[in-house]
Amino acid sequence: MWIHWHRRDLRASDNTALARAAGDGAVLPAFVFDRAVLEHGSPPRVRFMLDALASLREDYRERGGGLALRQGDPAELLVEVAERHDAEGVVWNRDYSGLGRERERAVIDACEAAGLATERYHDDLHHEPGSITTNAGDPYSVYSYFWKKWRDREKEAPRPTPQGDALVAPEEPGALPTLAELGFDEPEPTVPEASTAAARERLEAFCEDRVFDYEQRREYPAEDGTSRLSPHLKWGTVGVRTVHEATEAAMARADTETERESVEAFQGELAWREFYTHVLWFNPEVVTENYREYEHDIQWRDDPEELEAWRQGETGYPIVDAGMRQLRQEAWMHNRVRMIVASFLTKDLLADWRHGYDHFREFLVDHNTANDNGGWQWAASTGTDAQPYFRIFNPMTQGERYDPDGEYVREYVPELEDASAEQIHSWHELSISDRRRVAPEYPDPIVDHSERRERALAMFRRARGEEEED
Repeated sequence: MWIHWHRRDLRASDNTALARAAGDGAVLPAFVFDRAVLEHGSPPRVRFMLDALASLREDYRERGGGLALRQGDPAELLVEVAERHDAEGVVWNRDYSGLGRERERAVIDACEAAGLATERYHDDLHHEPGSITTNAGDPYSVYSYFWKKWRDREKEAPRPTPQGDALVAPEEPGALPTLAELGFDEPEPTVPEASTAAARERLEAFCEDRVFDYEQRREYPAEDGTSRLSPHLKWGTVGVRTVHEATEAAMARADTETERESVEAFQGELAWREFYTHVLWFNPEVVTENYREYEHDIQWRDDPEELEAWRQGETGYPIVDAGMRQLRQEAWMHNRVRMIVASFLTKDLLADWRHGYDHFREFLVDHNTANDNGGWQWAASTGTDAQPYFRIFNPMTQGERYDPDGEYVREYVPELEDASAEQIHSWHELSISDRRRVAPEYPDPIVDHSERRERALAMFRRARGEEEED
């Protein structure tokens, strides 16, 4: 018998380590609430995690097994559970973050000292780090080349789900703690349902319909054009092989080349997720450091009042504020808007991308170290395959292009509910008297985009050594 250490794989189906352990005879699933991990948590994510664990525990019980829950150091507690149940060892799926790797090393050392075996598997990705490289054997730093190889590589089928005698119930199951017991308040945003059933329902609904016009609709935040699977992929309530298999089935049903291209566009987002994970694996320092080096340090401005206005959605730029308020209400933000608000923070407010990364980590239910870091460094022109520093999003034209009728803005910025689309998109050009007449409670723009654009360009030219510092 093996102990399966659940981490970010909160499901019984399509779970590589769990299936391998069950194939060897029997498996007892376990989860440890580790203070070292919880220090980086937030109310929305911990709420989702607890809900997913409650669902997983019930799933195991219905299958004749159970879930051992413990709080403390996994290196000590997993050995204790294994010895109590006379297990051969501990098995788990890899976590590619720096902290995840540290925890693995500690568990391996503890198991070796106790005479227990350990086995680790790649499960969260189709293609593990190091398996997709340049012809010289180096990891890719440009997504487009990575994508071509990722797309053409064969994908494995979902793993079988353990049943019956393969699942063992723990002698002492342990209690599922509350948010308060873990040191967290109830989340301010509404957190989505967390379970494998909810994930599969969302996946099936998306692949039945919206995936076929995904490429055309995904950029428009007022439309329900995305999958919203990101929290489930982050916490592993659905497996990557299950998701890809569903998209391949949709591809086979596609009637037109346009529909097939849309399915492939969604598969490209799965590849982006793996690309950034590979980057993190080979460059763990990017969590706190720029991936791209400049000749000089970038002289970020970091004005506290402007940062707070951005966090609260009070910048006077409607599409930016709508996104920041959606984040607070739903613990999620539309991907196009994530790029807009990130560009605004780094190029209009001239603020260090790390402020944005930290804020997203606090509120996003789908926060993923690799993806969020990659996205923020892309927007800040400091990352892999990054947005060139001279291409700066204009928040007003972005709003006009991707929310032409102002529907998204009105949903999250009620002060502008009576404003016309034209007034929303020209807010920065309206006179103060017109702004007060249209939306007296909505703020004036806190910065001038044109002026800040020039300052951003100068800031990056100085970092590149092209201009002398002031």
